[in-house]
Amino acid sequence: MKLLLTSGGVTNPSIHSALMELLGKPIGECHALCVPTAQWGHPMCGPTSVRGFAAAEPTWQHLSGLGWASLGVLELTALPTIGAERYVPWIREADVLLVDGGDATYLCHWMRESGLADLLPSLPDTVWVGVSAGSMVMTPRIGAYFVEWPSAPDDRTLGVVDFSIFPHLDAFPQNTLADAERWAADIGVPAYAIDEQTAIKVVDGSVEVVSEGQWTKFGS
Repeated sequence: MKLLLTSGGVTNPSIHSALMELLGKPIGECHALCVPTAQWGHPMCGPTSVRGFAAAEPTWQHLSGLGWASLGVLELTALPTIGAERYVPWIREADVLLVDGGDATYLCHWMRESGLADLLPSLPDTVWVGVSAGSMVMTPRIGAYFVEWPSAPDDRTLGVVDFSIFPHLDAFPQNTLADAERWAADIGVPAYAIDEQTAIKVVDGSVEVVSEGQWTKFGS
């Protein structure tokens, strides 16, 4: 897939331009599926936040509220019970998957259980726009610092990319650069700390940081 891995969504013109390049056509002509699944695994999320994301309420103006031609909801926890013959066409018909934040280990679990993880290599033209956990799930590890799902076996995620992500740099008191440095020291792979004005674009293994804010890379 074409990946746009963000901390806070499409928050500035540079990230917007990167998204347009990945899509290859205007946002208003693109059909999107919202994936709220990660929210269920995080104690700060729940029915109200899931509804807000799906309804493109103002808080989600930088993701579901960008002006898509259509918005649907793809709830991964439901997919194993309905069969691939139903849900795979929905995914293949979408131009973009909008994957919201929450807990990345919970999202990883349901990406595997639903079959979406196995489907990803067959979606070369689909764009994945992740926010926070929706980005972190594509990395090899998220670090124990970000695991909120009590049933997570460890901090490992899908490993689609070969680097890890520390999101929300300086957005919270516990997400300082010093915190990111301590996190990166134990993560074991190259890593990026990114703020809400930064995204990482990945196409065919080529990695590009797109930013109008602050970011730091750890490791080679």
